[in-house]
This record gives sequence, C-alpha cells and structure tokens, in this order.
Amino acid sequence: MRGLLTILLLTGSMAVQAQSAEKFIQQGNDLYRQQQFEKAGIEYNKALKQEPDNATAKLNLGNSLQKMGKEEEAIQLFSEVAGGEGDKSIKARAFYNKGAVLSKQKKLEESIEAYKNALRLNPADKEARENLQKALLEQKKKNPPKKKDDQQKKKKEQEQQKKQQQQPKMSQKEAEQRLKLLEQKEKDIKQQMQKAKATGGGSKPKDW
Repeated sequence: MRGLLTILLLTGSMAVQAQSAEKFIQQGNDLYRQQQFEKAGIEYNKALKQEPDNATAKLNLGNSLQKMGKEEEAIQLFSEVAGGEGDKSIKARAFYNKGAVLSKQKKLEESIEAYKNALRLNPADKEARENLQKALLEQKKKNPPKKKDDQQKKKKEQEQQKKQQQQPKMSQKEAEQRLKLLEQKEKDIKQQMQKAKATGGGSKPKDW
C-alpha cells in the first residue's frame, strides 16, 4: 500500500500575504523531506495563520501529524480539506490520505468510503483503486460468508416453516363439530352400558 501523498508545492503569482504563506509552506516542505516532521508542522501552522483556509498547508500539516503518530488530528485536517471548496485534485488527495490512515487503524468501512470519494474526484488514481480493492478484500476476510452447512440448515428450517404454514388450519366451526361428535359417542356408549345392566347385569361365563 502506498504511503501518504507527497507534500504539495504552491505555484503561481500571489498577493503579499499569500507569498508569506507560500514561504512557510516551502520551509515546511524542506523540513518534511528531512524527516523533521515536528518542525515542518510549525512552519505549516505559520502558513495557516497567514491563510487559515490554505488547503495545501492543511494537507501537509496533516501529513506531518500522521508521521508524528497524531492520527486523529491528521484525519480531522484531511476531512476539512476534503469537505472544503477548492481544487478537486487536492480534495482527492485529502480523501486518499484519510483512507490510508483509516486503513492503518483497521477502520475498513470508513477507509473504503474515503477511497471511493477519492476516485469520484479523480477516477484515474490507480493507487486509490488498488488500495480500495485491498481494503475490500481485507473486509471480506474479516467478515467471511456463512458456511454452506449453516445455509443448508437455515434453508431446511425455512422449508419446514413454509410447509407448516401451508397446512390447512381447523376452523372454530370444525372444532366445535368434532367436539359434538365426541360427546355424542360418549353418550351412546353410556346408554348401551345402561341397557346391558338392565337386561342381565352384563356378560356371564359360558358353559362348556
């Protein structure tokens, strides 16, 4: 997986204030390349004092913070850049950087969404696409599909439930009719027993 994006350089003519911010960004970039991330962060903060909405300074400061292990602060800055107005390419890089940090934190769902957003802004970003595929694969490994046995068992249970539902249920009227029939049979049996007692007290042993 590719590391965070390289620091960005400013170009073009600017006002005095913008030139001052650019100067601090360039100094921060030099320190960043020397892996002096804390000092680089100081210079990027100076640039942001001059231009609080400077997306390049925010993005590069986020990179410095990530290198210092301050991942949550870095994610916050990347989110600000990604959600702000301005250059689509910078916003795409902010989404990519955010996805990279979230992948490192094993926050796969959020990471996947960040990579998708990066690709929406820059469909040609090959590395964002590759990292998205890796994150999706890792998520699939983390949440594997259910085993075939479980699926078959569930299918059988569903079929049994369906059969039970399809079986005709006895209506209240039918139940009452059956009950009346049983009561009538019991009544008939009692009457037969009474008749037998009246005629001779029941059965007698036969003579051989």
